[in-house]
Amino acid sequence: MVESFDLRLADARELAPAVRELVFERVDGQPLSHEPGQWVNLFLPTPAGELKRSYSIASAPDGSPRAKVAVTKVDGGVGSAILHDLPVEGVVRAGGPHGFFARAADDPSPALMVATGTGLAPIRAMVEAALRAGSRAPLWILFGVRHEEDVLWRDELARWPLDHPNVRVEITLSRPHAAWTGRRGWVQEHLADLWSELHATTGSSDGHLWVCGLERMVKAVRELARGGLGVDRKHVHAEKYD
Repeated sequence: MVESFDLRLADARELAPAVRELVFERVDGQPLSHEPGQWVNLFLPTPAGELKRSYSIASAPDGSPRAKVAVTKVDGGVGSAILHDLPVEGVVRAGGPHGFFARAADDPSPALMVATGTGLAPIRAMVEAALRAGSRAPLWILFGVRHEEDVLWRDELARWPLDHPNVRVEITLSRPHAAWTGRRGWVQEHLADLWSELHATTGSSDGHLWVCGLERMVKAVRELARGGLGVDRKHVHAEKYD
């Protein structure tokens, strides 16, 4: 059910040079209920009137009034500037949750989750929810950014595969430095081999593809998945940010 409520900024930190993680909590103390992968609207006051901006919830629902979002500061972006400058204890009006890009925590199907930039936010919520529920479903993440310093939630991405054998994380950089030993290039360049390997590893053809990021990437991945890889369209779930 869509609600309107006030959110207070409880904490904030830098995730990357232009990305700020904001920890909000409902002022009324009610649980911030949502499905992993959904988003909320934030209504931001400006001298020219109220701005509405949508952000995916980056944390799994836990019955608390708190939730995280990740905000990229955009050059000339009024909304992102307000949120990057918002002080702790600052309050904004919100509405939600919204969206059908949501994965149940107990979903047993293998998943290849593809994200770029803050498109990782809803993927993070999905994985966090699944792990808290004790899921053993294969959860593979393919995450792309330009530079190594742009990798979001780096500690978690490194820790999850160590603590949970069903999780695999692959990071690809489109502009890597010379010493980078990981994958290079765009995420779509690595999709085919990871999808094939996921199926070979699990022995299942029931995998689902979850994709989130800018429209150009999402479109390219969807076309490759449905065309070259023959993924059932019902198994391709996508959310774009622009």
